[in-house]
Amino acid sequence: MSIEGRLGYLEVKGSHHDVGVQLGRFGAGIAHRHLTASHAWASVMAFRHDPRVAEMRRLVETRFPAYWSELQGLAEGLALPFDDVFVWNCRGDFWALAPDGCTTVQIPGNEPVIAHNEDGDPGFRGHCALAHVRPENGKAFTSFVYPASIPGHTFAANEAGLVQTVNNIRSRGAGAGLPRMILGRAVLDCGSLDEAIALLRTADRAGAFHFTLAQRGDTRLASVEFTHSSCSVELLRQPSCHSNHLIHRDTANERQVITPSSLSRQQRGDDIVNGFADSADDPLAVLWDTGAASLPIYRAQPDDPDHENTLATAVFRLGARSLDWQVYDRAGEPPRYRMDGGLTPAGSASAF
Repeated sequence: MSIEGRLGYLEVKGSHHDVGVQLGRFGAGIAHRHLTASHAWASVMAFRHDPRVAEMRRLVETRFPAYWSELQGLAEGLALPFDDVFVWNCRGDFWALAPDGCTTVQIPGNEPVIAHNEDGDPGFRGHCALAHVRPENGKAFTSFVYPASIPGHTFAANEAGLVQTVNNIRSRGAGAGLPRMILGRAVLDCGSLDEAIALLRTADRAGAFHFTLAQRGDTRLASVEFTHSSCSVELLRQPSCHSNHLIHRDTANERQVITPSSLSRQQRGDDIVNGFADSADDPLAVLWDTGAASLPIYRAQPDDPDHENTLATAVFRLGARSLDWQVYDRAGEPPRYRMDGGLTPAGSASAF
């Protein structure tokens, strides 16, 4: 558990239902004290009777029964109705203004670097965790987790050396399909970069997300934007930045909400990474930047217009045989956790 507003760490294992129960119990307190009383929760619960919900439930239960079981366990651990928890885990598919932000820096090369600011509800500060999850069936992974949410929509790495970071996209063109957070969870069970890309390309998608994907032993660095109707995959050749709106040539003209914060972070991030030469450049120079004072990349202001703050920053460095990463929960301080070559922090009791 976390202390004094710091990012916690937990280890979770067992059946998919057990995994959900343990994650639910972890987040139950703050879910009842804060989340269920929030404007965001009320806004999402208004979609409980949306006609798309039944089709989304059917698709998850039939296509991904393991994650259906995780959601059932999550609701049990939270002591909240399953219907409410299911809709909350579809929040961005229904509500374009769901409070999920993020900025990602992508540096290609022989040893690609992915760095990511996880921006979310500031009321969750000190109540999120880095979770090392070992399901009985499925790949082990380590992921940043929010209370009341299944893993796979933040930043994570799995036992195959696959790294994913995820950015919210506020699409105006969502429809019935697999919830985007379920697709993020499914990526964590992929064994290769190609498998993950194929999954996102071919899935029946409900909403929109941006993924940055890379894998240990593979020099490719992929930027994937998907919506209900399309999927764009770009293999990056130059250092890049991505915030919370569609920017690929094939998707940028789709209907979406571009908040002033997302536009500012994208423009400021582009300005900084355009000066990068290679993977030796420090991505924290982007992610901890406050140069655009009113709408900075590193978000800590109480009046953030999107109601989001930076809750953690992760930096992944992928080599031919190595995956080293650090997780920070305060800008300018040493990392809270170091994963030097694995999925568990240095000095933790469990080693994968």
